[in-house]
Amino acid sequence: MTEKITKTTEEWKEQLTPEQYEICINHGTEPPFSGKYNNSKLEGKFKCTCCGEELFSSDTKFDSGSGWPSFWKPISEDKIEYISDTSYGMVRTEVNCNKCGAHLGHVFDDGPKPTNQRYCINSISLKHEKDDEEQ
Repeated sequence: MTEKITKTTEEWKEQLTPEQYEICINHGTEPPFSGKYNNSKLEGKFKCTCCGEELFSSDTKFDSGSGWPSFWKPISEDKIEYISDTSYGMVRTEVNCNKCGAHLGHVFDDGPKPTNQRYCINSISLKHEKDDEEQ
């Protein structure tokens, strides 16, 4: 079972940039084609910006043309929390980090085989493992 991380609003605001806070904590969405990982061909793991949990692998990343990084499956199903999202007059499935609750994006049933899933993820919600070494 995943050990949950909980932080106060103030703690999140101290840790995250305003843009990260808006998307990851307030469940916002970055503009399409604006995220640094949209066209990325980096190999390796993509982690949660907020807690560092490994969420997706470059092995499952694909170009969906949607304007956001897309993956056909997470590293493990227990890394993701699925929530029904009925905002904006739509019915979608929101995906959050199961460890800290950070908003990642949404999952749709229009992806490639073998899962037919498209995890449409905000770049700002992710941190590539190599980025850790650059700090």
